Amino acid sequence: MANRLNQLLKHWRASKESQKWVLATIIETDGSSYRKAGAMMMINDMGQYYGLLSGGCLESDIMLQARRCWDTGHNRIVEYDMREEEDLAWKLGIGCGGMVRILLQPVAEENNYLQLDNLYALLEANEAAEYCQVVDQKLPKNTLSMAAPSDRPVAELGIFKQVLKPAPHLAVFGGGVDARPVVAIAMQLGWQITLVDPRTSYARDGHFDASVNLVRHPIDSLSQSAWLQQIDMALIMTHNIKLDAQSLALVQSSAAKYVGMLGPVHRTDRVLDLLPINRDQLTKPLANPVGLRLGGELPESIALSMLSEAHAFIEQQDGQSISGILS
Repeated sequence: MANRLNQLLKHWRASKESQKWVLATIIETDGSSYRKAGAMMMINDMGQYYGLLSGGCLESDIMLQARRCWDTGHNRIVEYDMREEEDLAWKLGIGCGGMVRILLQPVAEENNYLQLDNLYALLEANEAAEYCQVVDQKLPKNTLSMAAPSDRPVAELGIFKQVLKPAPHLAVFGGGVDARPVVAIAMQLGWQITLVDPRTSYARDGHFDASVNLVRHPIDSLSQSAWLQQIDMALIMTHNIKLDAQSLALVQSSAAKYVGMLGPVHRTDRVLDLLPINRDQLTKPLANPVGLRLGGELPESIALSMLSEAHAFIEQQDGQSISGILS
């Protein structure tokens, strides 16, 4: 299950009236921790939780702490500190070596559901939102406004403030067999997915999750599609030179920051020869051959390679080994 906020809120909305809920948010960390400030989890009174604030070692105790929120209707702040040997964190077997402070807030009609309905609507509309959580008041009443993305969450004057962004949106051009692991992994990451393929024998409903936006219209007729201005990444993998050329031309007018195309360089030259636009009209850098050098020849390995490069690009990371073991 993905940990993107819009997916957590989708679980909450399905039973927000029939179950009690608590929103758990990391508001401060010091030293090493599994998740950083701003990470969220939804907990209900059926013993279910959606999202992770640790590698699984804190969640059971967080759920116990959440029950006190339902009993009092008030916020709670819990702290787990592996720097102190007397702290509960040692007994829970946490090995990160840092401190995590978590804000627990009851989600109820009395506090306007912490504005989570409105937050969900903004994220689903592909809008970023500034979300302010009240830390030190007994009755939590959070605020929400549309905002441009900022770098870091901020805790000050009893308010924890962060800008929450919609899930990244990936467009996949080509609905063949090798697109299935691409879509499956992207779904696990919590990304939004648009799958484009006009061919009748490709991109069949039964092969992809119902949440995938399937587009079966001719590619050269899609220039006015609203989703083009919502995508962050595009992977072109139709295995058809003409369709690849149409797809590459189409994404030039999109919001995509990353464009990758499957296939070797000599094939790409043939694709470029078939472009319905001039080559000098290509405004977006093209990752080709696409992907990181991970090794493996199976479709799953190729999918992981492509998505790893796209992920590193949109997160503005270098895709290198953290330990340096590969250097």
